[in-house]
Amino acid sequence: MIRDAARLNRLLTQLYRFVQDECIPLEAQIDRTDVLPEALVARMRELGLFGHSIPEAYGGSGLTTEELACVNMVVSQAAPTFRARFGGNTGIGSEALIADGTEEQKRRYLPRLASGEITGCFALTEPDAGSDATALATMARRDGNDYVLDGSKRYITNAPIADLFTVFARTNPDDPGAGGISAFLIERGTPGLATSEGYRMMGQRGSPVGEVLLQNCRVSASAVLGGEPGRGFKSAMKALNKQRINLAGLCVGPAIRLLDEMLAYAKAREQFGKPIAEFQLVQQLIAQSNTDIHAARALVLQTARARDRGEDVTMAASMCKLFASEMCGRVADRAVQVYGGAGYIADNPVERLYRDVRLFRLYEGTSQIHEINIAKQTLRAPLHDVRDHQLHQSAE
Repeated sequence: MIRDAARLNRLLTQLYRFVQDECIPLEAQIDRTDVLPEALVARMRELGLFGHSIPEAYGGSGLTTEELACVNMVVSQAAPTFRARFGGNTGIGSEALIADGTEEQKRRYLPRLASGEITGCFALTEPDAGSDATALATMARRDGNDYVLDGSKRYITNAPIADLFTVFARTNPDDPGAGGISAFLIERGTPGLATSEGYRMMGQRGSPVGEVLLQNCRVSASAVLGGEPGRGFKSAMKALNKQRINLAGLCVGPAIRLLDEMLAYAKAREQFGKPIAEFQLVQQLIAQSNTDIHAARALVLQTARARDRGEDVTMAASMCKLFASEMCGRVADRAVQVYGGAGYIADNPVERLYRDVRLFRLYEGTSQIHEINIAKQTLRAPLHDVRDHQLHQSAE
C-alpha cells in the first residue's frame, strides 16, 4: 500500500542520489578494506535510513511493506553491504520486537534503533540449526526471576558491531519443537555474551558477520520478547515473512544495476567491427535479464500489497524470496558473460556484484528450503483455494 505517492517519490529520488553520489563511489574501497566508513554511517542516520519500517510512534518512518519494497529496490542498486548496515534496524533486527514486544520493550529500544543510536541483530542460526530452525541447541534455563543462557550462534549479520541482540533459545527442554523456543532481547555488555570478529567473506565485504557466544549469560525474565516464553519461533517466523519480501526487493536492485552495467558495456565494446550489443545472442542475454527483473519486481510488489492488506503471505513470501534471489543470480551470471574476460577481473563492478549476490540464495532460507515449503503448502491447499488465490492476485 502506497499512502502518498508524491511523498514516496521524493524519498526515492533522495535515496537514488545518495546511492549514486555517495555509495557507489566507495564500493571498490570497501571491497578492498572490508570497512564501511563511519562518515557514511552518519549520513545514513541523517537520512533516517535506520527507521524506515519502525512505526512513527517510536521515532521511525512507519513505511508500509510496499513502500519499503520500493525503497529496497533503490538502495540495493549499490553494493548490498550499504543496506546491510541499517537493515538490521529497519528489517529483521526490529521486526520481531515490533510484532510481539511489550510496550515497555518497544519504548526502550525502538526509538534508539530508529535513530541508529544502537544497531540490532537477529541471532537465530546455530552450527547445527540452519535450515532446520527448530533444532536449536542454545538453552535458556529459568533461575528464579532470571534466565541463564548457554550456546552459540553463527553467520549473524552485524553481530560484531551490534548493541541489541534478539536471541532465540530453548526454554522448555521437554519440547524439542517450535513450542519450546523463546526470544530474548539482550544488550551488549551483558556478562556472558560475547561476539567474534567478522568472517572474511566471498562478497558483501564491509558487512560484519560473525558469531554470538553465550556462556552463563544471565538476563532478567523481563528480557523475554513479549514477556511470555514459548512464543519465540512464532515471532521469528513473523519477522522472516516480512524479511523475505524485503530481501526479494533487495535482489531486484542489484539486478537493475547489473543490467545497466551490461547495457553500457555491450554498447561500448566492439568486436567484428560493431558493438557487441548488435549481436543477437548478446541481445538474448539482455532480453532475458530485463524480463526476469520485471517479473521479480511485479511479484515483490504484489506480495507486499497482500501483506499490507493483512493477508497470510507465508507461501507468497517464500515464492518472492526464491524467485528474486535466483533471478538475481541469473542476471549476474549473464552480466559476467557479456563482459567476457573483463567480467572476471577484480575491481570490476560486475565481478564484485557477482560475488555479492551469491549470498541471496543462502540466507533467509535456502532456495531448496523455500521450494520444499512452497510445495508443502501447495499440496495442503485445496485446488479451489489455489485457483481463487491466483485469480485474486491477477485481478489486482
